[in-house]
Order: sequence, then structure tokens, then C-alpha cells
Amino acid sequence: MLIEGSSALVVGGAGGLGEATVRRLHAAGVRVVVADLADDKGKALQEELGVRYVRTDATDEDSVASAVEAAAEEGEFRTAVDCHGGPAAGGRLVGRDGSPLGLAAFRTTVDVYLTGVFNVLRLAAAAIARTAPAGEDGERGVIVTTSSIAAYEGQIGQLPYAAAKGGVSAMTLVAARDLSPLGIRVVSIAPGTVLTPAYGKAADQLEAYWGPQVPHPRRMGRPEEFAALVQHLCENGYLNGEVIRLDGALRFPPK
Repeated sequence: MLIEGSSALVVGGAGGLGEATVRRLHAAGVRVVVADLADDKGKALQEELGVRYVRTDATDEDSVASAVEAAAEEGEFRTAVDCHGGPAAGGRLVGRDGSPLGLAAFRTTVDVYLTGVFNVLRLAAAAIARTAPAGEDGERGVIVTTSSIAAYEGQIGQLPYAAAKGGVSAMTLVAARDLSPLGIRVVSIAPGTVLTPAYGKAADQLEAYWGPQVPHPRRMGRPEEFAALVQHLCENGYLNGEVIRLDGALRFPPK
């Protein structure tokens, strides 16, 4: 798929993975719309790169619809990337004091990390479907979502997050099949430990803990590696319906 000159929506585009993706696609000649709730970072990217920032809540229908509309206004809307973050509940299913994990916290995590992805997926797909097909395969575009290796080996205390990311992974093939008549591909990336500000700790501390656990290369992932994979997924028209791990062969231990 030729992405140069087309438009793309990056939901969570002001975050670590998102910012790297915005920069990568922008450098490839894509007209990028940054959708996020981080106004300061989003506006800074807008000023620096000339991309368009739209304040967006992934869990809100009208909010995402506005961001999708903005992407469609920028050119032929062919790419949507969803890598938004948010609050995630933690804790064992039954705590040491015998109390069960809170239901409200579980619902919030699933709402942010699964329902929000579904919301972006459906609205972006409907808009991309209105774009004229291109190339010999009649492709209209691609949607890239973000899962996690926690979907497959969630650690102790990660049940809500693992459930949500497992849902993202499970949606991928079904969505690809649903959208195949429209010429829209769906692929998901399942990162391992990628060094971003989301961890809330110093980079050297994170590297010292996670780096030795990664088989090769023995370091944390970099947002730029995520972004490079996004671009490849956009340009390689035969990648569809797949969840691709980006983890240096890391498998999460129980804790």
C-alpha cells in the first residue's frame, strides 16, 4: 500500500509508542492526525511537525468520530493506528486479606483497553471504507491495534489488563475477516517491555530490571522499533489478521 500522500489517524499519538509512530509516518510523507488527551504534548507535536492534533477520548463515540473526520479531511484516509493508554487496575484476584478484586476497576480497565480499541476500530473502518480502492489488490487501507504479550502470559496482578489485551488479540482475525470485502486489513502488535514514560520510572532502573530478562537483544524495546513495524504493516499488503509479537523473545514470568 502506498502511504505517501495519504492521511493517517494515530490514537494515543502523543504517548511513547504513538509519538514515535507519528514521527515515522510523518517522515514517510503521511498527513498525520494526532488523537490524544495529552493536550500539551499533542500541541507540541502539531507545532513542531505541522501535524494536526485533535483532543480525543478513545472510549467516547463522538470524540473518536471527530478525530476520524479530521483524518478524512487531511487526504485519502488509509491508515489508523491505535496505541492509546490509560488507567489499568492491578491486584490479585483474591487479595491476601481475602477480598476479591474490585469489579469497577476491572470494568474501567476493559473499557479503556478493549472497548476503546473497538470504538476506534469500527469508526475508522467505516471511514476508510469510503476511500477509493487502490492498487491491483483493491486495498483501501489498514488498521493497526496494540495488544500486549500480557494477553498470552499475563503476570500475577495483571488480570484486568491481560483480559483486555487478550480481547484485542482475539478481535484481530475476526475484524480482518469482517473487513475483507471492503479491502481493509487489520493487524495487531503485541509489544513486550518497550521503554516509554508510561512506566513512570527512570530509564536506567527499568533497563536494569527488564533488560537481562530479554533473550536477545538484552534490552528493552524502543518506541522507534514499534513505529518501524507500523510502517511495514502499512506497506506490506499481505500482512492481515495477525497479532505480531515485538518482544525480543521475552516471555513474562509469573511476577
